[in-house]
Amino acid sequence: MDIQLKRGLLEVCVLAAIADEDSYGYKIIKDMKPYIELSESTLYTILKRLETADMLSVRAAEHEGRLRKYYHITRAGRKRIEEFKSDWTEMLSIYRFVTKEDESHVKDNISCGP
Repeated sequence: MDIQLKRGLLEVCVLAAIADEDSYGYKIIKDMKPYIELSESTLYTILKRLETADMLSVRAAEHEGRLRKYYHITRAGRKRIEEFKSDWTEMLSIYRFVTKEDESHVKDNISCGP
């Protein structure tokens, strides 16, 4: 898989993992495990990148005597998820065209320009 495509997919997966409630690193990995394996180092790199892009915010809270970082999705992060859904719908139509699945639907919905 193209590295940039995979990077974008992982970012959206992390955003989706925290879309319904604030979460912390270990829980994000645990919640994503049934769908995708993600190492701690990869996760924290993605979280930092998303924070820098203002797609999530971070707060520290004490848990069992230790500080734990909780991640919260921002409006920009929610917007990115919606953009992904829209992009993926178009990509699915293109996939169907390439694989000749449901050709009548694809011919009506495919667009190759802006």
